[in-house]
Amino acid sequence: MEITAQHVWLMISAAMVLLMTPGLGLFYGGMTRAKAALNMIMMSFISAGIVGVVWVLWGYSMTTGDGVLGLFGNPFTSFGLQNLIGSPDLLKAGYSATFAIITVALISGAIADRAKFSAWALFVPVWITVIYCPLAYMIWGGGLMSAGGAVTAIFGQVIDFAGGAVVEISSGTAALVLAVIVGQRHGFAKDPNHRPHNIPFIMLGAAILWFGWFGFNGGAATSVEQAGLIWVNTLIAPAAAMLSWLVTEKVRHGHPTSLGAASGVVAGLVAITPSCANISPLAAVGLGLVAGVACCVFVDLKYRFGLDDSLDVVGVHLGAGLIGTLALGFIALPVNGQGGGLFYGGGVQQLVAQAAAVVITLLLSGIGTAVIGLAINKTVGFRVSHEAETAGVDLSEHAETAYAFGEMGSGFSTLSHMLTHHAAHASAVPAKSEVAAKEEAPAKEDAFA
Repeated sequence: MEITAQHVWLMISAAMVLLMTPGLGLFYGGMTRAKAALNMIMMSFISAGIVGVVWVLWGYSMTTGDGVLGLFGNPFTSFGLQNLIGSPDLLKAGYSATFAIITVALISGAIADRAKFSAWALFVPVWITVIYCPLAYMIWGGGLMSAGGAVTAIFGQVIDFAGGAVVEISSGTAALVLAVIVGQRHGFAKDPNHRPHNIPFIMLGAAILWFGWFGFNGGAATSVEQAGLIWVNTLIAPAAAMLSWLVTEKVRHGHPTSLGAASGVVAGLVAITPSCANISPLAAVGLGLVAGVACCVFVDLKYRFGLDDSLDVVGVHLGAGLIGTLALGFIALPVNGQGGGLFYGGGVQQLVAQAAAVVITLLLSGIGTAVIGLAINKTVGFRVSHEAETAGVDLSEHAETAYAFGEMGSGFSTLSHMLTHHAAHASAVPAKSEVAAKEEAPAKEDAFA
């Protein structure tokens, strides 16, 4: 079989989506304290390593092919992808792996600054196997919510072109559950040092995510016309969401921020994900505007409810994922003059189908993540000690730091030396030194806390 333009585009799209995960690492790494930046980046990288292997061994097989009760594919049908050698489906398997990688990596932002790396490395393959693969099969691979599936026969055909339910709602729900299980960081909502330490990292990460999202949404396009609609919608929805987020910030807090701009872009990208091929550009503008305002409000609710969703995974990914998925019930374009959302005279059928997908995703990801998270927490433990959290998870989990500033340490310092130094520094010192330290501390904390 000769290679076609569509095959080339799929290869490029897969590389773009894979780049999104390191981009997410930078985005999350910049949002944490300096002493947790490497840990956040590593949580994204280890997700790529683990899921890549799982996907080849049994993950892809569980998302396609022969199904078990319409819930998941037979993990042995394409075990090791041996039966796909020489088939164009091998390229599709690689492309789909990049979706699984970034989906689980998204969850890590909810437990920043305080999670054991070993616990996360255990969580990743279990969650992908038990939660992500069944969802991908049910919606995309021929299962209950696919064309001809049992749920579809009752509620109608679900639209989830690039993963509003499979990727965004599932990861956002899992983030909510894990944040509850792991608990609040020490000093949550009180310690000013819990603010982002590197805004340029955040902006760079958001830019990489936006770039990669064109492959994320557009990789499965089957025609030039569809690809054009996807590309424009992927441009305009996050642009509109960024603007509405900044306006909302200005009204609510008095200042539009660069962090708000980056978060608005991501909120718009999340919202357009399920509908990128099924709504008009004008509707994409409206969807982005709604997502920007709503998610800006959502992220503030964590303080009201005491939920330490460290990097706003719940507010942005669950919030915008719900908005984008349910919005299709109102603004989905008719197909050949048939169906469509309520605004096109299509009736409530599409909204019912979208709501059914949302409920099933919330239940599967919520309950499944609770079981997995509690099991890990009761065995190996999900959270580092108070001392390790105070010293920084970069040191306690990886024995290195992102930055080297004199006695603050370097990536080559041993963990024992750094912890000993931290303990000694916290002990009593002469009164004159205490005064000097208090005078100097704010400047250091502002830049590198």
